[in-house]
Amino acid sequence: MTEAKKIETAPSILSIRNLQKNFGELPVLRDISLSVDRGNVVSIIGPSGSGKSTLLRCASFLERADGGDILYDGQYALRDGVYADKAELGRFRTRFGLVFQNFQLFPHYSVMKNICEAPILHGENKEEVLERALSLIRKMGLEGKENAYPYQLSGGQQQRVAIARALAMRPEILYFDEPTSALDPELTGEVLKVIRQLAEEKMTMVVVTHEMPFAKAVSNRVIFMAGGVIVEQGDPIEVLENPKEERTRQFLRVFER
Repeated sequence: MTEAKKIETAPSILSIRNLQKNFGELPVLRDISLSVDRGNVVSIIGPSGSGKSTLLRCASFLERADGGDILYDGQYALRDGVYADKAELGRFRTRFGLVFQNFQLFPHYSVMKNICEAPILHGENKEEVLERALSLIRKMGLEGKENAYPYQLSGGQQQRVAIARALAMRPEILYFDEPTSALDPELTGEVLKVIRQLAEEKMTMVVVTHEMPFAKAVSNRVIFMAGGVIVEQGDPIEVLENPKEERTRQFLRVFER
């Protein structure tokens, strides 16, 4: 594919159609289709091994899909299993940020350098990037930690630095891959508070999570995945309180105990 092609009707910032991904002979994603509208929060829930993280990794090009389409604002990054060229994929990558469950900060960089490094490497004005980083540090409640290193921070603080780092690139959509799974309950609250604030500011987000109250409170739509397929999706209250599918009900019973 030599150029991104625009389709005429593309209201969604992200559209995924019939996405397929195999690891060897094991199908991990089977014919996944979903869309995310600008300003919305979509939460993806489901048991371990259901393909949730792989879906995010395919959407962010960390894994190569084996079939289907991925579009950003109607432009094809992947079409019928064929990717756009390297330069185009590079441009698509500037449109999203990804926050991992294990932070993945650079251990030898300070908080400030972790946040500033990528936009500066992309050629942005250094003074503007530093000003943006300071604003993000305040937003994340990390004042006074500018010169600290990751080992000097709590898990919750490290994850907030990771969020600030993703936001420093001014993405149009943020992906969160179980952002609280490595944190204890007290620190989980710190990170969820930040994501709630971003939702109130109409940041477009896709969040893989096991935090059901959070998903119900913040999401515009909840998607339940199992066995590499979307079993059920819809309004958060409908899916989480009155699911139509038995597989969804079985999964949610675990959280009622």
